[in-house]
This record gives sequence, C-alpha cells and structure tokens, in this order.
Amino acid sequence: MSERLRLWLEQGESGYWLRDAATNEAVRWNDERLLVVALAGASYRAEALADDAFAPGRRLALVPEPENEHDPNAIGIWDAERRLQGGYVPAAVAPHVWPEAQAVSLWEFRDDEGRRIGLRVLIAPADAWIGTPG
Repeated sequence: MSERLRLWLEQGESGYWLRDAATNEAVRWNDERLLVVALAGASYRAEALADDAFAPGRRLALVPEPENEHDPNAIGIWDAERRLQGGYVPAAVAPHVWPEAQAVSLWEFRDDEGRRIGLRVLIAPADAWIGTPG
C-alpha cells in the first residue's frame, strides 16, 4: 500500500511549484502520483478565466460530463463554487483522472496586457493532502 500523497505549494513567479510535505523534496510535475495539465479550451472562456477564482493556489472543481456530445469522458474545470467554467481537462488525460480527484490552479500564463490566458492545473487523488496558501 502506498503512502498518502502530501504536497505543499511553494510560491514561484507565475504560480506554485510542488514540494513533498513529508520530505521537503521538490516534486516534479510529471510525478506518477499526480497529474499536471494545461487547461484545455481556455481561449473560449477568457472572461471566466480572468476571475480571481482561477488564480494560482485556488481550489477548483472537476465536473464530469458523461452526456457531453463530443466526448463522454469530458471533465470540466470550474471554480470551487461552480459558478464559472475555465475549460476542460485535456481529452487525452480525462480518462485517466481518478474518481473524486481534487484540483488546484497551479500556474498561470498571462498575455502582454496582463490578462490570464491559460493555466496549469494540479489534479491529485481524493485522499491527497495539498497545503494551499491562505
């Protein structure tokens, strides 16, 4: 049986790096115990993505869409209150997302005018502990 994943978010320039809370070692974004994905479809939801609910360090909601006409494996990425949808888990990754997984906005990309235009999202198993700021 594997040990419960415990992560700290460590401030970086445009978001957060990951650190193992037990060992204080850096955790790479390609670690097999988690997923870090680029938010798909962000360009279609620029207004929603501008909301502070998508700022790095904020909890997000993963909302499966089994009735999605384009992809029954689609998983929407929403703000924690499910008011605004920022985009989707990439289609190639969605079938591999754990049931009841949790998500956190990890890293943002901004355009020359300072508008948030993209995100990297941390997706972790439901039982993972993630120390988020504030």
